[in-house]
Amino acid sequence: MNPALLADLIVAMHLLIVAFVILGLLLTFAGALLHWEWVRNRWFRCAHLAVIVFVAAQGAGFGQLCPLTIWEHELRERAGQEGRAGSFIGRICHDLLFVDVDQALLDWSYVAFAFLVLAALYFVAPRWRRQE
Repeated sequence: MNPALLADLIVAMHLLIVAFVILGLLLTFAGALLHWEWVRNRWFRCAHLAVIVFVAAQGAGFGQLCPLTIWEHELRERAGQEGRAGSFIGRICHDLLFVDVDQALLDWSYVAFAFLVLAALYFVAPRWRRQE
């Protein structure tokens, strides 16, 4: 398969994961106020927490780049592309994801966000048992 296309698919998937983490927290709090039952779904909440804990641990804990970022860069290199090159959609996704911020600040913002998601487990408790 074309490495440039794979790189575009990876950056799009990366953006979707970031959207899941950010929107997931916002929708959890909004859902609590609006009495949406789905925001208390244990699978959604556990997946949400797992993703941000993985990101925070890998960045701030281990000082590593996200595997999706590494794979995208390797595929772009294999395709002979530099930086954010790719399709129109790939460039848009890349520009939305990658901002010019100190990596340490970014890593610690992941940790802070993970604590917010963890706090949401307390303030908007998921349903752990099936309600009959």
